[in-house]
Amino acid sequence: MPQLQASQKHPEAPDGGRQYGKFQNEIYMNGVLNNSMPTVTTNPNKLEAQAKTHLSLTSYNYISGGAGERATMDANRLAFRQWKIIPRMLRDTTHRDLSVEIFGEKHDSPLFFAPVGVQTIFHSDREVGVAEMAAEIGVPYIMSSAASSTIEEVAKANGSGRRWYQLYWPHDEEITVSLLRRAKSNGFKVLVVTLDTWALAWRPADLDNAYVPFAKGVGNQVGFSDPVFRRKFKEKHQKEIEDDIMTASVDWEADVFSGKAHTWDQIEHLKKNWDGPIVLKGIQHVEDAQKAVEAGVQGIIVSNHGGRQMDGATGSFEVLPEIAEAVGDKITVFFDSGIRTGADIIKALCLGAKGVLVGRPFVYGLGIAGKQGARDVVKGILADLDQSMGLCGLRTIADCNPSMVRKVRYGGDLKSSL
Repeated sequence: MPQLQASQKHPEAPDGGRQYGKFQNEIYMNGVLNNSMPTVTTNPNKLEAQAKTHLSLTSYNYISGGAGERATMDANRLAFRQWKIIPRMLRDTTHRDLSVEIFGEKHDSPLFFAPVGVQTIFHSDREVGVAEMAAEIGVPYIMSSAASSTIEEVAKANGSGRRWYQLYWPHDEEITVSLLRRAKSNGFKVLVVTLDTWALAWRPADLDNAYVPFAKGVGNQVGFSDPVFRRKFKEKHQKEIEDDIMTASVDWEADVFSGKAHTWDQIEHLKKNWDGPIVLKGIQHVEDAQKAVEAGVQGIIVSNHGGRQMDGATGSFEVLPEIAEAVGDKITVFFDSGIRTGADIIKALCLGAKGVLVGRPFVYGLGIAGKQGARDVVKGILADLDQSMGLCGLRTIADCNPSMVRKVRYGGDLKSSL
């Protein structure tokens, strides 16, 4: 059995890269030397249950729930279970390199914090705390338009870290332009446009408690701090937002979650007002991926919003291979919806993703132990990725390819890490 020495060091990463795998040694040594156990479980199948004991009922339901009967959430995990990694032996994988190049910039790993809104309902550290930790561990932070912090606050907390801005796309073009200008002037380099949430889905976990945080102003901080929205609200109602939060919430949500869909031709307006890469989030069909290429955007995220929008939809991982094959040489393909482990990331990279987003797991960590909990969950996933790459014969992210995985349908592969 391998022995762990107090002085044992994790092998150096090439070119001075981050040693993500050493987090495993840190956990063991903290236990051996200090009798200190992880605050947040390292078991992906126990993370949600631990978070449930720390969160209010409405907060827990908000993050753990999905559309309808959660069939799409089940499908997301089942899709991963149908693909198996085929380990290769006697390869020199002692020193792994997890770095990737995306949109001309080198990233320490292919992992991103997914855009998740209203983080204040999970912990008072909210988005600013998570953005701070994201910079600390070198993982890009994608800020949600539904944040409970402002664009400016998140940028300040993230400091020199990499950050992207996710847009819930208003129909008011003047407000849209204002949001884009604020994001750009605060160092957000990439615009992520969510396509699948122009109206909220049927979500029983929230409906049964009549819970929607936005109705009381929670998660509307991006809008409430926007100068154009503030001006228009005052012109319409002859008062400030702070004087009538409920009415301001109705007005903001009526523009952002209006129930009116956008169309492909409207992408041009975004292109005219954003001079960086644009990534479309919510692509599930090859033809839509091809339309994204035709629209001239730089990336797509294969995603079903973590099963929160369309019940009975295909698992995102199920459609990743065909989408990557169709457009992967023309546009940067990212993956979202269902990532829970390092093995999941390897599978997604092998089947064509260039980067992956993780959402619910870091929020569960946030709920358990604040920003440090969110940090440790992501550090754990990265350590798992690092170790798993070495064990299955992958030295670099570029080594991930379809020959490393195989689709196998086992009858026992039902649910895991929902």
